[in-house]
Amino acid sequence: MATNTRYLRHRLLPLVAAMLVSGAVGGLTVGWGLSRHNEPAVAPATATPTAFVRTAAPVAAPGAGQVDFAAIAQANGAAVVNISVSGTRRVGLQGDGPRQGASPFGFPFPFPFPDGGDAPRRDIVRGQGSGFIVDKDGVILTNAHVVDGASRVTVKLPDRREFQARVLGTDPMTDVAVLKIEAKDLPTVPLGSEKDLRVGDWVLAIGSPYGFENTATVGVVSAKGRSLPDESYVPFIQTDAAINPGNSGGPLFNARGQVVGINSQIFSHTGGYQGLAFSIPIDVALKVKDQIVKTGQAQHARLGVAAQDVNQPLAESFGLDAPRGALVAQVEPGSPADKAGLRSGDVILRVGQEPVERIADLPLLVGQAAPGERVEIGYWRDGREAKTSVELASAADQRTASAKGDGAAGSEHKLGLMLRPLSEPERRASGARQGLLIEDVTGAAELAGVQAGDLLIGINGKPVTTVDQVKAEAREAKQSIALQLMRDGATLFVPLRVG
Repeated sequence: MATNTRYLRHRLLPLVAAMLVSGAVGGLTVGWGLSRHNEPAVAPATATPTAFVRTAAPVAAPGAGQVDFAAIAQANGAAVVNISVSGTRRVGLQGDGPRQGASPFGFPFPFPFPDGGDAPRRDIVRGQGSGFIVDKDGVILTNAHVVDGASRVTVKLPDRREFQARVLGTDPMTDVAVLKIEAKDLPTVPLGSEKDLRVGDWVLAIGSPYGFENTATVGVVSAKGRSLPDESYVPFIQTDAAINPGNSGGPLFNARGQVVGINSQIFSHTGGYQGLAFSIPIDVALKVKDQIVKTGQAQHARLGVAAQDVNQPLAESFGLDAPRGALVAQVEPGSPADKAGLRSGDVILRVGQEPVERIADLPLLVGQAAPGERVEIGYWRDGREAKTSVELASAADQRTASAKGDGAAGSEHKLGLMLRPLSEPERRASGARQGLLIEDVTGAAELAGVQAGDLLIGINGKPVTTVDQVKAEAREAKQSIALQLMRDGATLFVPLRVG
């Protein structure tokens, strides 16, 4: 399945991949240097603890303007672990995988393909990440991407003891994984809450960047509740603490020495620290951990709508007092939203008692509820506020339905466009008489300069009104087609090579 190159997750884990081709082993290095630190150490299956460290207590609240970072690092360093992994990943056909540098988020995760290769292959993958102990009997939190595809996970404690870990479960939707090692009386970290954090507060990160274990870095909270591409279920904490490859899964501490987040992603054009790091709130991670420990998996709820932000023109057209809420563009037939009577053109203003200020708030609020839970949705329709009760479904059902799709989007994939019809409010706001909204752009269209949010109003001089028409034109095109776009009220043509 093709990967959306606009929204690739470059997580923080450095990797060394060796490609197995035609029975011969070809060495192929990816990621950044220090590969000698990326080899997982061999640990006995039943390691016996030889030394114990008492669980760290929260560091006393500092005086005005003073934070004792040394005390935080000293009190908690023993519970921060290094994680080495080895395993295999399936690599698709050439051109089907992620492109290095396609997105500035996360860690570089390229899988180079041998020239002329045309068959799926298995990569041998080795890498390192970080984690931290949350239970004295050996429960560890880290990132899902750290252990994704791993057949062997080795946990190394700062006192040099090593253990083979079991992966109790992973949740790709929040990027949280739970590990278990067979040990007793282990040191643990104190747990806080992201809700107590303020923008400007000091934070400290501990991890193993580039394999340098138990490295501490300091910064401040730059923002809260950040939404990132393809990460709709996590309200990230943004910091300027130096986070680098290998920090994935490590803890983020507040000024009282309590864990408030799991370091997960960076924004970087170089692959290293550039002052933009993102952590999963510990409140989110603990909910996932509790589910995984109890049932082996995490569940998230879904509403069954496609929505968008409300800008000033849309707010005026709907009679809203300000741009707020999530505008429902489409309602999935048979979904909880459909059964509750929501329809295209409604503006969702709240979920339960929590306000929906922007589109990013909606999946966060819905995803944190449990499947089967009934919530009240407040929405705006026909110039007034209304409400309805919705019994939420499981997000897993949506993934199953998507996997069983009829594959009719093949021609759109050929162009690299994700399209949908305009809703009536969108049509009025844009002033377009016909056209399709471009929701996402990949491949040839992205290279040609087409942008998400453009309106496709014509192909080769012919007006466009349906997605089927676009598919037909793409099938008939031999080498290139001319896309007629509307962007910011102006019309432009973009040539697109398809052959």
